[in-house]
Amino acid sequence: MVQSASDVSSSLTPRTAEISADVYGLIVREITQLRGDQRLLSLLEASVGENVATVLHIIQHSIELENVHAPAAAEEYARRLAQRGVPASALLRAYRIGATRFQEWCLEELGRSTDNASLVSAAGLRIADMTSAYIDKVSEEVLSAYEAGKENWLRNRSVARTARVQALLRGERVDVASSEAILGYRLRQHHVGVVCWSDKPPSADGALSGLEQAIAELARQASLEGRPIFLPQDESSAWAWLPLGSKDAFPRACAAAAESGIRLALGSAGSGVSGFRRTHQQALGAQAVALAAGGAGQPMTTFADVAPLALMSGSTELIRAWVIETLGSLADDDGHHAMLRDTLGVFLQENGSFVAAAERLTLHKNTVRYRITKAEESLGRPVGEDRLQIELALLAAQWLGPAVLRHVGPPRP
Repeated sequence: MVQSASDVSSSLTPRTAEISADVYGLIVREITQLRGDQRLLSLLEASVGENVATVLHIIQHSIELENVHAPAAAEEYARRLAQRGVPASALLRAYRIGATRFQEWCLEELGRSTDNASLVSAAGLRIADMTSAYIDKVSEEVLSAYEAGKENWLRNRSVARTARVQALLRGERVDVASSEAILGYRLRQHHVGVVCWSDKPPSADGALSGLEQAIAELARQASLEGRPIFLPQDESSAWAWLPLGSKDAFPRACAAAAESGIRLALGSAGSGVSGFRRTHQQALGAQAVALAAGGAGQPMTTFADVAPLALMSGSTELIRAWVIETLGSLADDDGHHAMLRDTLGVFLQENGSFVAAAERLTLHKNTVRYRITKAEESLGRPVGEDRLQIELALLAAQWLGPAVLRHVGPPRP
């Protein structure tokens, strides 16, 4: 039995190239995921050839498997597949298909060499056992190479992506085509920059997975094509860019992240490399406003809504003093004055029309007129005076809330 298996291997060794070509062709035909570029196919061909030659030597010379390791080409091929994002299941299937076809070659050769059924059966079982044992051991080693290659690649790619984004944000001259290849993202399109963060204390796993899911959901709601850039900054915050393609605006109807504790700040749509940089700066400005609002901040803050505040959000204390000075008692943090501020804000947005404001607020126009009168009493002057200042102060009150309003009532505990 041992000798018969060895004889089969000896007979097939001169045909190693033929067997390897047959196994290689079958693998490429059967597994579409392995039909890469020519360099990858050449490496697969080398891997198959080395594996076939190795297992023939093992059977011919009864080599102990503890002295055998995966061929160099096989390990390198596994690492390359990991870098290309090809699933490990495709690699393992290739080994199963290859082992089956190799055993068919051995059984055919065994059948030609003898018509003794019991000998064919015994030698065939030995060949199958030795081949399976080899495949088991080599599969473990190439999987280890695959996982190590994947981890290495992701780490290096992450470093490269971060470095390239930082270069773009600094305004350095960079090659756009190579930048797109590194980032896996088209720069020659419209983008929206996003800053996302979690208000929750970091969990054992961190918040990054939740943030990445929130960005993916935002892209899905907006029906965007292409994958966003997601760039972690620490364990609970990240920067992102959403690819708009030819669209020059982000749909305002998209909801903020549903998961509690996740907050988003968005820039306005920008085009090309300069727009990539500008929309990110705007998202940072919108985040500054959202952070200044503290717990009263909204889940999603867009630069378009808070642009004036973003441009002057360097000091919340200065803004608060200015809001109180501009609005007078209308800046009091209570329900009555909040209602007057809301009504006045809509009234000014409707260019001083009591009818239009009443329609928006679903109120009678006389109710709106009464509230505007009360608002002017709180202001200490007609709304027509310093209208721009009043509108900006109302905007600050709307988005920053208690952070810029005057506390009234008993002292807070």
